[in-house]
Amino acid sequence: MTNHLYDALIAPHADNQAIFLECDDGTALTFKDFVARAAQIAHVLTQAGVAPGDRVVVQAPKLPDTIALYAACLQTGAVYLPLNTAYTQAEVSYFIGDAEPVLVVCDAKDEAKIGEITKDTETVILTLSADRGSLSEAADSKPTAFQTVSRGEDDLAGLLYTSGTTGRSKGAMLSHKNLGSNARVLTDLWQITSDDRLIHALPIFHTHGLFVAMNTALLSGARVRFMTSFDIDTILEELPRSTLLMGVPTFYTRLLGDSRFTAEITHKMRLFISGSAPLLAETHIAFEARTGHRVLERYGMTETNMITSNPYYGERIAGTVGYALPGTDVQVTNPDTGTPLPSGEVGMIEVRGDNVFQGYWNMPEKTAEELRPTGFFITGDLGVLTQDGRLSIVGRAKDLIISGGYNIYPKEIEDVINDADGVTESAVFGVPHPDFGESVLAAVVADKATALDIDALKATVEPQLARFKHPRRYIVMDELPRNTMGKVQKNVLRDAYSG
Repeated sequence: MTNHLYDALIAPHADNQAIFLECDDGTALTFKDFVARAAQIAHVLTQAGVAPGDRVVVQAPKLPDTIALYAACLQTGAVYLPLNTAYTQAEVSYFIGDAEPVLVVCDAKDEAKIGEITKDTETVILTLSADRGSLSEAADSKPTAFQTVSRGEDDLAGLLYTSGTTGRSKGAMLSHKNLGSNARVLTDLWQITSDDRLIHALPIFHTHGLFVAMNTALLSGARVRFMTSFDIDTILEELPRSTLLMGVPTFYTRLLGDSRFTAEITHKMRLFISGSAPLLAETHIAFEARTGHRVLERYGMTETNMITSNPYYGERIAGTVGYALPGTDVQVTNPDTGTPLPSGEVGMIEVRGDNVFQGYWNMPEKTAEELRPTGFFITGDLGVLTQDGRLSIVGRAKDLIISGGYNIYPKEIEDVINDADGVTESAVFGVPHPDFGESVLAAVVADKATALDIDALKATVEPQLARFKHPRRYIVMDELPRNTMGKVQKNVLRDAYSG
């Protein structure tokens, strides 16, 4: 029997004695040990009543057993559904009610909360915690081999819910083919091999930390320095003996803010990758000046995994997210008609390929709205393509500001503000206006070493932009509101300042 994703990622390591995970407490797990542990957990899953196609909800800490649980779900044919550990009881209640899992795995401290949510169902609850938990304890006595369940490339492997900043959060159904094809393309494109050592400080409830970082490491046999969370001291300590870092923009700004971060400690590093949120051009420039390394920025979504990447060899241009991945088609279209636009024109980014999800769980109408019959997925992002196919993101369609009949793209204004003296970063957003429809506001984070003069900022910004693009108000903040993956939450700003 074959199991499309398990056979690609996990099974080849059954006899691999190389180190796979190195943990914060100094312990290490070989690939062989990991395969055996996944099998033990697979036995626990079947004992709990989990069958092929059943959902397993996981809101648990970042632990080796959490990754082994993911592998066990693949091996048993279950659908892995990770949840942000910061979600509230009300949010988790919605996800569990929508996905109807057979099993929920949570932190021991949350067991009572999950029990309250599932009290009227037959859902089984197991725990995973730093001090073991019932799942780990049950797995300890189980056999280290498990008969892998057959799963095809179109069977579901994962169910990831979107952040839900507008409307109900949607469950993106990801197949074995979706995840496997993307892992193979990225491993090849970024030349990840068993000689690599990846610093992994990302959460594992998200596409970036789980399906990009862990799947490519498993596929290639790379070693992983498995960190519970981002810690600047630990990162600096690990850099001299590592080759890869996958991070979000805040990783790189924090590194640049530390004088200990030098070219010398990055001498063995092969590649720095950034995603999940845009990396400022000034961060690109400062990073290269400090280390000689050019950060590789890429672009992806929950529904599509990775879509584009700057080249491994070739120019990595700040402000762009590179070219469509091999086997992936990217087009920019008129948002109203869906007609493809010529290069240089701003429009809706659409993507088609083996990486594109199967649709939204329990939402056939929403699936039909966003997945065209041609196979193209309407991302909701606005972008522009160069003649040679390089993509730049202009912003989210929902962030587009329409004032007095003019379309205003926030990123254009943010780029001008961010270049001004005394500004660290900014977020431009629209709020209701009785005459113009929307008014332009700018939230600005000042450089801590500089006293920001708003009049001077206006004098710098306004000559570079048409009058209708000028922010009507500048709001100075200590930091911009962000979600766990570092994306600026403009919906929070709109809600706060719409009055």
